[in-house]
Amino acid sequence: MLRRLPLLLALAAAPALAQDEDLGGERAPTDLDGVGRITVLAGYRLTSNGTLYDAWYGASGPGNGLARAPESAGAPFGVATFAYAMSDLVEVGIDLFGTAQNLRLSEPVDGGAVSRKVSTLSYGALIGLRFQGVLDIGPQGLVPFAGLLTGPTVISSKREGSALQEKVTQAWVGSLGATLRLSSKWGLTAEYRFTLLRGPVESPDAARWPGPFSFSHGGSGFALGVTYAFPPDPSRPVSHF
Repeated sequence: MLRRLPLLLALAAAPALAQDEDLGGERAPTDLDGVGRITVLAGYRLTSNGTLYDAWYGASGPGNGLARAPESAGAPFGVATFAYAMSDLVEVGIDLFGTAQNLRLSEPVDGGAVSRKVSTLSYGALIGLRFQGVLDIGPQGLVPFAGLLTGPTVISSKREGSALQEKVTQAWVGSLGATLRLSSKWGLTAEYRFTLLRGPVESPDAARWPGPFSFSHGGSGFALGVTYAFPPDPSRPVSHF
């Protein structure tokens, strides 16, 4: 499905592109000052949970001496970005994101061992700055950007047969990407995101194996999506900082 995403996004943007051309082929602004945008992205993150597995199967963990359950390499994620360019080079924005992943961990049961599913989930809102520009590439220009975002995130895990473990923490995200503008309002966006985010995993017996044990919902993420831009309104004065 993910391999077909670029084609689906192109097909979704095509009617809007044709409509813009019918209205006179309005050009996208070369000055980004005052431009707003909404971007919706879907992607896949590559996440290593080696730290969790090393602790869980280590000498002080519940999985010590047991065969390791298969590791999950990553999971899909989604992002919705709402942003506004304060100047030609700087954009401030809010990212709403969410991702879920199933892990498996082995633990001792009645003299044997069992592999239990650990369902994990995280979602939150990030605020940050992106630095951008316009290159004369493609139908109406290419807008590359790089940024840093942070914000409150709810992250949780639930082992089979145990209670939900949940906490509110702070996620950090580094962003690097570009938007290929197909018309004055529509574009296709590709983004790479590196995320730092960890959450708790419950121990089967806190007295014997106190931990703490934690999993990662960070790592490298690659996403594609559609952007809708709001050109600056000439009748509305723009505040400069």
